[in-house]
Amino acid sequence: MCEAHNHGAAATTEAETAECPVMRGNFVNKADAEAQGLVREYNGEKYYLCCAACGPLFDADPEKYVSAL
Repeated sequence: MCEAHNHGAAATTEAETAECPVMRGNFVNKADAEAQGLVREYNGEKYYLCCAACGPLFDADPEKYVSAL
């Protein structure tokens, strides 16, 4: 389970947060994800991940995760 995710986005706006495509329901601050290298681009879109463990899962089968969004 990821430890670096944000369950409540009360202090941030919707434009500043994104839902992790791998661990649905986990919302992350986009700037924090960028700073930690937890961003992937796929088909011209950016996807923000909640933790490092999600990176290899997304990389192995991005279509599995983006089609569920």
